[in-house]
Amino acid sequence: MTGLVVRRLVQMPFIILVVYTVTFALAWLVPGNPLESPDGRRPDQAVVDAMLAQYKLDDPVAFYFDYLGKATGVSYLLGDASRPFDLGPSLSQSDWTVNEILAAGLPVSVSLGLAAILIALVLGLLAGVIGGLRPNTSLDAGTQALAVIGISLPSFVIGVILLILFAVKLGWFPIGGWGDLQHVVLPAFALSLPFAAYIARLTRFGMIDEMRKDYIRTARAKGLPERRVAMGHALRNAFLPVLSYLGPATAIAMTGSFVIEKVFAVPGIGRNFVDAVMAKDITLIMGVVLVYSILLVLFNLVVDVLYSWIDPRISL
Repeated sequence: MTGLVVRRLVQMPFIILVVYTVTFALAWLVPGNPLESPDGRRPDQAVVDAMLAQYKLDDPVAFYFDYLGKATGVSYLLGDASRPFDLGPSLSQSDWTVNEILAAGLPVSVSLGLAAILIALVLGLLAGVIGGLRPNTSLDAGTQALAVIGISLPSFVIGVILLILFAVKLGWFPIGGWGDLQHVVLPAFALSLPFAAYIARLTRFGMIDEMRKDYIRTARAKGLPERRVAMGHALRNAFLPVLSYLGPATAIAMTGSFVIEKVFAVPGIGRNFVDAVMAKDITLIMGVVLVYSILLVLFNLVVDVLYSWIDPRISL
């Protein structure tokens, strides 16, 4: 297991470098001027030229290596930066650095993402187990229909429906914002449904497959209760595909759903990322993508380690 962790950590910088390079190329090609105000006003051309030179926005090669050095801490070690892991100033939000924006938005996105994943696990496992233990019944058909709807409908459509129904019409929840538990319920539920639907399908297929195997018949022959056979034996092995899916799913949810945060006015990094793309705030775009990439790689590593804990027969 130690060898796997070391190998993945060695691979991590190269993976992040590829993501950084591709993101930089796409962000640089986006049309627009990050120094232009949304209301159409902008500084004099001399001031704009000076700012372009200051942030190296007039030279893509210089910006690429300068930003990479500051973001990774290499420039700090060489004495060319005042602090390590400096993601630069935001070009669209004056007086804010990308580090400050991420420090303010990441806890919000992580809280929302964790709540969504917990809801998705509860709903998905429950629906999957019911369908897997009672295949080709009305209960199975109902859970599968809900799963198909959850996978097919985009999360922002679900979010708008929940917002209109429970916030505008019934008034049970606030329309948007962040601050207490009531603000978490609707966006977390909207974000969780696509994940829950996929978990339900994986669990159902896994339970159907496991319940047909020889060790299940052996457990039944020993006189074990059906509930213990299903939950203590079959579900543990059926959960493995779900676990592999939870790695990237958790990273996606915890880094924030860009559209969901925008719909519910949640001040997370997803909402900031949407604003950054619209304003071509290349430093904020790069900072958000780097954080997301690191989380994605780390969560996939955690999933691989958990595999051996759940089923020691699996070779890492």
